[in-house]
Amino acid sequence: MALKASSSDNRTRSTVSLCIVIGMCCFFYILGAWQKSGFGKGDSIALEVTKRTDCTVVPNLSFDTHHSKASGNSSSLVSPSKKFKPCPDLYTDYTPCQDQNRAMKFPRENMNYRERHCPAQKEKLHCLVPPPKGYVAPFPWPKSRDYVPFANCPYKSLTVEKAIQNWVQYEGNVFRFPGGGTQFPQGADKYIDQLASVVPIANGTVRTALDTGCGVASWGAYLLKRNVLAMSFAPRDSHEAQVQFALERGVPAVIGVLGTIKLPYPSRAFDMAHCSRCLIPWGANDGMYMMEVDRVLRPGGYWVLSGPPINWKVNYKGWQRTKKDLEAEQNRIEEIADLLCWEKSQRRARWRYGGKG
Repeated sequence: MALKASSSDNRTRSTVSLCIVIGMCCFFYILGAWQKSGFGKGDSIALEVTKRTDCTVVPNLSFDTHHSKASGNSSSLVSPSKKFKPCPDLYTDYTPCQDQNRAMKFPRENMNYRERHCPAQKEKLHCLVPPPKGYVAPFPWPKSRDYVPFANCPYKSLTVEKAIQNWVQYEGNVFRFPGGGTQFPQGADKYIDQLASVVPIANGTVRTALDTGCGVASWGAYLLKRNVLAMSFAPRDSHEAQVQFALERGVPAVIGVLGTIKLPYPSRAFDMAHCSRCLIPWGANDGMYMMEVDRVLRPGGYWVLSGPPINWKVNYKGWQRTKKDLEAEQNRIEEIADLLCWEKSQRRARWRYGGKG
């Protein structure tokens, strides 16, 4: 009997629920029909707005600034452009923050006098630095890697000072760059092949490189065809226009030096740093320069050092330095490298640090 009563209650509840659902459906159907008929409040408002708006008329679009129309004089809102006259011809090689006369007033410790020292506001020139006489558009790449018009950098001193090292040669109205360097007179290509026996250049591990004391930047120029982008820098010193040569060749380069301030690059920016007899005293100043290289190298990056004091037992006579001096310098560099947790790699009479942690 109890089961029968329960079954009867369930039927009653189902019937009531069905009636409620049917009733709600009817209610919303009637409500929708009433709204659609136009007697609903919302539709009445929409109808009134539609009557007041004439959508058939398209206004003329104007893109003039409204504030200029209001003032009636649009030219008064435009700042007049400044026109600078050319500087005298004696300023052809002028670099505002690299003036040699100003540089000699600063201390020589830590290469301070080779760093940027910009003029005071009252000393600044307000004229356009003129190009060399006869300046022409540089050759397109890759021809520019090997040739630069003489008129663009009319200086022959490097062709004499670095003649046996094949930095640059003067031929008619152009300079030719055989690709040589102080440590690679046979050419940058062969030198890079030697580096590739230790540093994984070919597989894409090295994509960016920093060349310290770059000369005319042949090392960076020949890395480009190996899909490695090098940034080169060198100080403005007795070798006239070495950085200008690099720029005319189409190689990224700046005037710069490792000194008292950090390099203008973020930390971990390069896969490889390179010094080919760059004359930087790596062991001096408690390893400050090596620590700066460590800052800009990515973890696992490579520091390539060729030239003094590397392989000093063979080359000390050519460098005109004593064995004791060169050995002490190399030992100091190795000590600093160990403190930086660098791992040493040596092959083919060359000495490098790789696998920076």
